[in-house]
This record gives sequence, structure tokens and C-alpha cells, in this order.
Amino acid sequence: YERSAPAGTLLIHPRGVVVNVCVVDDALADRIEVTLQQADIARAAVGALRCPRALMGDDRIDDTADAMGVPVRYTDASLDTGSDGIGLDIRTVPVTPDTLGIARGILSVIGLGPGDKAMLAPMASEALRHADDILGYTTYVDMAGPFAPWQRPQGTDNREEMARARHALQLAASGNRVAIVSSGDPGVFAMAAAVMEALDTAAEDSALRRVRVQIVPGITAAFATAAAAGAPLGHDCCLMSLSDNLKPWEIIETRLRMAAEADMAIALYNPISRARPWQLDRALALLRTIRAPETPVVLGRDIGRPGGRIRHHTLESLRADDVDMRTMVIIGASTTRYITNGSPGTRQWVYTPRWYPAAGQDATPRRER
Repeated sequence: YERSAPAGTLLIHPRGVVVNVCVVDDALADRIEVTLQQADIARAAVGALRCPRALMGDDRIDDTADAMGVPVRYTDASLDTGSDGIGLDIRTVPVTPDTLGIARGILSVIGLGPGDKAMLAPMASEALRHADDILGYTTYVDMAGPFAPWQRPQGTDNREEMARARHALQLAASGNRVAIVSSGDPGVFAMAAAVMEALDTAAEDSALRRVRVQIVPGITAAFATAAAAGAPLGHDCCLMSLSDNLKPWEIIETRLRMAAEADMAIALYNPISRARPWQLDRALALLRTIRAPETPVVLGRDIGRPGGRIRHHTLESLRADDVDMRTMVIIGASTTRYITNGSPGTRQWVYTPRWYPAAGQDATPRRER
């Protein structure tokens, strides 16, 4: 079972053992270990786990295989196992996993961050490198490249989120490794929610529900803009989209008013577009009834991409013409403030203090003497 080689001797374990698994429980890894030990077979000799297709979708199988460092394949053929649902198929040649059955498909929902490759998470790079199919809005698919010759990038229109999510799940259900990409973070006004909705609306016995889904986080535009400007989201804050494509404008106004009255810094996504030219002006008019005219406002356009820049305004000076769809708008709280020493060329920072003043307390930080 466990052998040690004498000094100067190379010990090789050909991966010629397939572990058949027909019964899954929380002790699966321990049961496999006992079966190998009883047969005097080293763990390193295992080349794959093989399971009935009906078990596809049980994460305990994948977790066990990941811990063992072996692939899993699923088959419709009957499998020989013992009374405990574990069996060993011992071969004289190394195992070729793809001859055993199909793999469980994987859908990675990936956040590309703002666009700069340096801001792409290593986990996202790894998922992209191994994906067979890469789906997303054409601009974001291009951002995710370049791709290997064997990879299949598929760009579509930005307003086809649900169709894209279902197509990605269907590709993964056939055993493919699929990546669906968004800019920023996939869970912030992006594709992760669309994939979850596609799963939620799929039939209980649908093959889509057996796909292994992983959400790969990225740096969202609000955080990239905040970092470039200083720390305007350094205290309680909220993220809002001004798009009324999927929710009524009345809901947006209600939430915006409550966030403003709660004195939170507010990051506004989708602030304006050709189809929605009036909404930012309406939002600013509402905010000006609650927030002070001198409230700091940060505009971050194309942060993390060529030509990206930060601009500073006040709530009073900001106009809709200053903003486009590629601009992140951060409205400060009452405590948000600027730092500058007044010297020409000195960078201006903006931040919201971590603390909040008590009633009657001055909000200005005390300076060291």
C-alpha cells in the first residue's frame, strides 16, 4: 500500500487503477482509502474515478477526486463494486480517462476586472487557459484573449445575457470546459446572476443542473475607480445601477433616496446611455435635495484601460455631459474629503474616513502637530 524506495532507487507507480464509485457519502475519500489499503495498492497508482452518469452533479465526488489529484469520468455502463459501493479496476497499462466515459462539464463565470491584465486574478487566468469555449459580450471576449488555436471564442451582443447563460450551461452539460466572461466582477451587475437564474429555472432533472459551476471574482469598476482616486468607499457604501432595463425607475429612485438619506457613499453603474439620456440628471436632482452642494464626486472613465483617467467634481458642479456609459460615478458621503498640499502638480486624493462623527462632533480629522 505504502512503499518506500531504498536510497538511489526510483519508485514508479503506473496509474493503472480505476476506482469505481457507485455509492457516495461524506466519507467517500476514507472509503476509497480503506479499499486501496485492503488491496495493497498505492494511492499514486490510481488513474481515475469512474461513476454512473446518474451521480454526475454530486460535488463530493469532485472534491474527493480533486484531493486525490485524479480525473472523474461518468458512464452508463454497469460498474463492478463491492458491497460498500467501491470497486477497483486494475489494469496492466496506464489509464486513459477519456476511454472511461464523459467528464462533468465545468462552467467558469469569470470577472476580467477593469481590463488591465495585471489586474486579472490568477484564478481567472487559469480558468481561461483551460477553457474549450469562451462566451461573452464581444468586447469582453476580445479583452480575454489571445486564445490558443484549439479554443473557441464566441462573442455576442451585450443584451443577450440569459441566452448566453443557457448556451454556456448547455455546452458545459456536454462535458466541455466553458468560460463565460464579464468585465469587473461577475457577481456585480454581470453574468453570475444570469447563470444562477438559468440554473434556477432549469428543470429539476435537467443536465444543466449537473454542471460544475465556479464563480471567479474580479475587480469591479467601483473598486478600481475608488483605488485610483484614494478611498472614497472607505466607510459604508452602496453600489447601484441606474439602468431601468430590468427594474422600474421608481425602484431606482426609492433606493437612491434611501442611500442618500443614510449618508452612504454611492457608486453609480450604467449612469447614462443613448437610450437613457435623462436618468442621470434625475438622479442628480434627487441627490441635491439631500446632499450638500460641495459633496465630492469622483468620475472614473476607462480605469484599468488605455486612456483611463480620474476627474473630480462636486455634486453641484457635476453635469450629465461630464459622464458617459464608460464612466463610474462615485458620490461621496458627508464625511468624504480631499487631501492636497496645494503644490502644483501634486496628486489630489479623496477619501471617506473609517469613523463617523458622533452628534455635535467635528468631522474634520485632527492633524498631528
